[in-house]
Amino acid sequence: MPSFDIVSKVDAQALDNAINVTKKEITNRFDFKGSHVVIDLNKKDYKVNVETEDDMKMRQLMDVLINRAHKQGIAPEAFDMSKEAHQSGKVIKKEIDVKNGLKQEDAKKITKLIKDSGLKVQAQIMDDLVRVTAKKIDDLQAVIAMCRGANLGLALQYENMRN
Repeated sequence: MPSFDIVSKVDAQALDNAINVTKKEITNRFDFKGSHVVIDLNKKDYKVNVETEDDMKMRQLMDVLINRAHKQGIAPEAFDMSKEAHQSGKVIKKEIDVKNGLKQEDAKKITKLIKDSGLKVQAQIMDDLVRVTAKKIDDLQAVIAMCRGANLGLALQYENMRN
């Protein structure tokens, strides 16, 4: 039976490249000349730590980071911007989580969406992925189109398509 997996993962090398390109662009920009800017990636925990002098520069830095990550193939939804920036002395610090892997509640949302669609497919949660099986590949392609069209707020990838 044909099947595929729905996953949400970020390539560590692509994320590292996006951070490095962002650092390089920020050092070359005129509006950031002589200002305190720190961008660090914690590869183990998938967290990006950012420090700037003021809120305006923080917003500009976030825009550059998301833009560069998108060019590296990382969806903007992969960054969890929900945490607010906090003042620490003369600098503003922000910790950005990078979503890597499907959480249980997100996997449940996806399976509920698939089961409510009425398509003749089976969806099952396996650790941090959702496996979808069907008798026809056309049904699987309909599931992929439906998941792309649904606004889940997740960076989803569809891989391991088997016939």
